[in-house]
This record gives sequence, C-alpha cells and structure tokens, in this order.
Amino acid sequence: MNPNQPIHRTLAKARFGDARRSRHHMPRGSQLCALALTSAAVVIAPHLKAQTPAAPKSALSDVPYGKHERQVLDFYQAKVERAAPLLFFIHGGGWMTGDKANPDFLAQCLENGISVASINYRFIGDAAAEKVAPPVKVCLDDAARALQFVRSKAVEWHIDKGRIGGCGGSAGGFTALWLAFHPDMADAACNDPIARESTRLRCVLAFVPQTTLDPQQMLAWIPNIQYGNHAFALGSMQEFLEKRQALLPWIQEFSPYALATSDDPPVLLFYDNPPRLGQPYKDPPHSANFGAGLEGRLNTVGIEHEINYNNDFAKMRYPDLFSFLLEKLKNIPANGRGSRPSPPSTEP
Repeated sequence: MNPNQPIHRTLAKARFGDARRSRHHMPRGSQLCALALTSAAVVIAPHLKAQTPAAPKSALSDVPYGKHERQVLDFYQAKVERAAPLLFFIHGGGWMTGDKANPDFLAQCLENGISVASINYRFIGDAAAEKVAPPVKVCLDDAARALQFVRSKAVEWHIDKGRIGGCGGSAGGFTALWLAFHPDMADAACNDPIARESTRLRCVLAFVPQTTLDPQQMLAWIPNIQYGNHAFALGSMQEFLEKRQALLPWIQEFSPYALATSDDPPVLLFYDNPPRLGQPYKDPPHSANFGAGLEGRLNTVGIEHEINYNNDFAKMRYPDLFSFLLEKLKNIPANGRGSRPSPPSTEP
C-alpha cells in the first residue's frame, strides 16, 4: 500500500456499509489561539462489492478556515429537521499529499442523517516556508483548527456539537486519533471565538493508522520501518534515533500512543493484515503492529476500543464498520457481539 495514495483509493474499495459484514512552553489551546489570531485574525473481504466514488455534491465547497490555500473544507449537509451528528474526515497521504475529495462513508452518512465535513490541510512541505517546527505541527494544528471552525458553524450548519466523530486513513487516521486523545485545545480566554471551541471527538474510525512517532517504539514493533523522520524534517531513521532524546517532548506531544488517557472516546481501527509484533512487514507504515502496539496502551488506560485485523469477521464486534458510526453518533446499537449504544449527547 502506497502511503502517499489516498485511503479511499486503497482500503475504501470495499462497501463498508454491507450488512453482512507540549505541553512545552505554552498550552496547546493558547498555541492554537495565537496561530488563529496571527493567521486570520482492502479491500475488507473478497465477497464485498466495490464502492463507487461518492455521488453527492457538497453543500459548501472549499470553505476557508484559514488563510493558506490548503486550509479549506467541504461540507455535506444531511437532510434532517434537528441538529445532525457529523463525520469529520481527514484524508491520508503521509502528510505530504492527498485531497479532501470523496470522503469515506459519504453516501451512507447522508442517507442516515449524518452530515460530513472533509478537510484539506497544510502539508509537511509547507511548514518550512512558514518556519514551523516540527513540520508535522502544521498538519495537526490545521486539523484542530478546522474542527473548531466546524463547531463554530453549528447553528448555521445545523450540527450537533456533541456528536462529531473523526475518520481517516493512514496519516489521516493518525491525525484523527491525535485529536481524540489530545486534551481539549479550546482556549476560553482567547479573543478569537473559533479558538474557544472544543477539539474533542465523540469517536474515531481509522484505517491502517500509524499510532506513534517514537522511532524507538516503531522499530521495536516493526523492525524494517523507515517512517516518521519526515515529520521532524530529518533525513533518515538513523538520524531520528540519534536525535530522539532531544525530540522526545515533541514526540510525546504528537503521538496518539503517548496522549491516550482514560477519558478519551471510543475508537475502531481497521488493518488489512494480521499483527506480528516485532516482525517486519512488506508495507511498514501500514502494519497492523501499529494497532497491536497501541492496543496494550488502550487496555491499560481503559479506552473503549476495537481493532479489526485481516478480515477476521468472527471476532469483529463491528463487521459492518459503518455500524460503529451509527452506534456512537446516533445511538443505534450495532449487531456485533456485545455492542452497546453510547450515552446521548449532552450538548445542544
């Protein structure tokens, strides 16, 4: 699997709805506030059918949430009378390529009363021009800002702020997990009303996501991996290892694994290969070992989770992956083993 290829061209070939299956010197909220004020004032199984590119047109296209040309999103509005839940989609591409077009589950969401926002964001290559370090920060900060922007449109766009789920593949899945596990970056004291909005998610569905940017951890899980150094503008994995100690505060700030705590929302991760921790894999950035490594952490801190490996439907709580979103965003119980609805939204 090509890490630069959009996830909907690879994993999302299957019809997922088939019923058969730093905290350093400044708090993150303040950093986002400062940024805002400165910038703008698989196929899952062979028997499933291929999914055609989504036909619905966005209600609003290329809506800017910042000044950069890539800080835009598309919004697709569900036709419902009450405020609708929303799927917040983040495309993959190693934070170096990709586009917001054709978000996964688009048709199913709209058919089931769930609106969709699909975002573009600045790439790692854009960080150098803006003198941002580490480069991956621009990608993650943009996702947080876009989520806050969408929440700020809740009344106008008829969105239930308390029922927003994240979704993405590969680096997009990483970013969705980062949002889910990061403490809320809302800055109540900021003059910018968008920065006062929450960055929390109700749930996350991620396809083949990376789950850490710690080179030592990645190599222990997947010995042949050569990935992640680009997020810190480093030329090689060896250089990444050598500079790990100095980079550790950033690594922890930007790694879902390090951020996971007991108050974080439920997550569903899908990998199209079985986990073999400590063993190499032909496509290291998308190895299921990322899921297996994270799973121990999720068990330890007590985050509700499901990690689906290699089409093992007998063990899947959500063989129909879209049922996870229905359960968490619309309180419709899934048909999988032991599924249970999420509590109702507490936000208007």
